[in-house]
Order: sequence, then structure tokens, then C-alpha cells
Amino acid sequence: MKRARLMKVFVTGPLPAEGRAVLAKAADCEVEQWNSDDPIPRKELEQSVAGAHGLLCRLTDHVDKKLLDAAGANLKVISTLSVGVDHLALDEIKKRGIRVGYTPGVLTDATAELAVSLLLTTCRRLPEAIEEVKNGGWSSWNPLWMCGYGLSQSTVGIVGLGRIGQAIARRLKPFGVQRFLYTGRQPRPQEAAEFQAEFVPIAQLAAESDFIVVACSLTPATRGLCNKDLFQKMKNTAVFVNISRGDVVNQDDLYQALTSGQIAAAGLDVTTPEPLPPSHPLLTLKNCVILPHIGSATYKTRNTMSSLAANNLLAGLRGEPMPSELKL
Repeated sequence: MKRARLMKVFVTGPLPAEGRAVLAKAADCEVEQWNSDDPIPRKELEQSVAGAHGLLCRLTDHVDKKLLDAAGANLKVISTLSVGVDHLALDEIKKRGIRVGYTPGVLTDATAELAVSLLLTTCRRLPEAIEEVKNGGWSSWNPLWMCGYGLSQSTVGIVGLGRIGQAIARRLKPFGVQRFLYTGRQPRPQEAAEFQAEFVPIAQLAAESDFIVVACSLTPATRGLCNKDLFQKMKNTAVFVNISRGDVVNQDDLYQALTSGQIAAAGLDVTTPEPLPPSHPLLTLKNCVILPHIGSATYKTRNTMSSLAANNLLAGLRGEPMPSELKL
């Protein structure tokens, strides 16, 4: 009997153990992989994806028309190891009838934990305090030395009350937050009820919040949303945190707001570009804490993400329902 032809799968980088195990059991697939943690060079990616039936990619891989053309007509499924899909040319993908898998839900808790950690690190000036210990700046006690801002009786504004936004509010509530505000495309009264959160215009959120956490998706409407106009409306004691996507923030405007004292501090887990060049002006500021996009970086979460991404890919190739399919 003639053996069925294997489906070609290309994976753009090494996967954690659980994802590898899923693909290893796929007897109907021939899996090829870029075996480096460094991003695959664009030319190499275009060559490697040629003729592939499935692509398992990362958020650093830009899947545009040129890459889809390089892949050719065989490509039926793209599975991304991320919840964000702004690196995918969705209109072009939809036009070609390609299915898309992604990893929502499984990284919510880890990302929310990181958001709260980053907020506390920024508002209580922990990197500055650690540096003072190391460089000998810690001398006699002073009542106002290394003072920051506390969450108790504060107002927290959340931009985007989706899964992650809700999980952040849930974790902040026990700190004694007095009031939650949120903004987004539309009110979400059912979800907001848990926190008695008020739906307000973004200008009001900016003016009344002591802490602002950005947790929205990157869309044409949110690109550059956090700009000079927003920062000028904020309190000069306010702390700004972004764990969504770098392009939601105008970083030049943020730099000006931080250096002029328009706002107190900022914490960023996402930037534009990524990685941020070491010479970037934001990295010179003591009141700006920048992390290397580690929102979902726990061993458990990354393993679960890789398993889900691999299962999405295989289900799509076999014409089965995906565990998490993006509806185009």
C-alpha cells in the first residue's frame, strides 16, 4: 500500500519540552525547525517555509504577503506562540483561506503577575533602591529618601478590561485600591462588576488615575494611543505601566513626560523596537523601569503555550477544530 505523503511543518525556533513532545508524536508530519534561540534571518525563513503545509511562528516573525508568497499554495495553517497577532497580515491570510491558531487564556495569570510586579517595582523605586545599596548611597536614615507611591486608597485606571486587564484588577484589589476606572471599545458591565470598575473616556481615566496600566490589544485604534495628549492630562504623581504592545505608546512623548515631571514614573514590559537599543534615551532615566517583554515568562506558562500552539497546528493540518483558533 502506498504510504501517505507527510505534511511539511516549519517551526521558527526551539520549543519548550511540552510543545516538542506534541510534535514528536505527529507521525503524519515532517517537522523542520530553526535550531537557534536567535530570530531566524528573513531570507532563511522565506527559503525554509517554501512548500510548508503548516508554520509555527513566534511574535518576532513577521508573516506578511511576501512570506506567504514564499510559502506557496500548500500553506494551510499558521500557529503563533503568542496571544498577540499584530505580527500576522490577517487580511492577506484570510484571503488565502489559511487558518490561524494562537494562545489566549494560558498566559493571563503570568502576565497579570508581571504587570503587578512591574507596577510595584516602578512606584516604589526598587531598581533605584537596589542601586543605592550597591553604590554606597545607603547611609543614614532620612524620612523622604527613596519615597515612592502606594496603592492603598488609590485610583487605578486600566486601558483594556479583557482577560489580562481583569486579572490585573483582581490582583490589585487586595492592596486597598479605592477605585477602578477602565476604558476600551465598549463598556463591559458584567466583567467590571467584580471590581465596581467605572467605564470612562480615556481623558477622564488619565486625569483621575494614580496608576494607569495599559493592557489592550494593538489595533489601528490603539496604535499611538498613549501620547503627549494623554500624558499631559495625567497627574504629575501618576505612574504609567504598559504590558500590552510597544506601539501603543509614543515613546518620544513618554520620554518628554518623564523628563519634564509631567508624570512620576513609567514601567514598560514592551517597547518599540524589541529589543530596545542600549543607547535608547528611556534607558538613561531613573524613573523608567524597562523589562525585556517577559510577561508570560514562567516555565509552566511557556510550556503550556508551546503545547497549545503545537496542538493548534496539528488540528488545523488535519482539518479538525483547533483548541484555540482565531476567527478571521
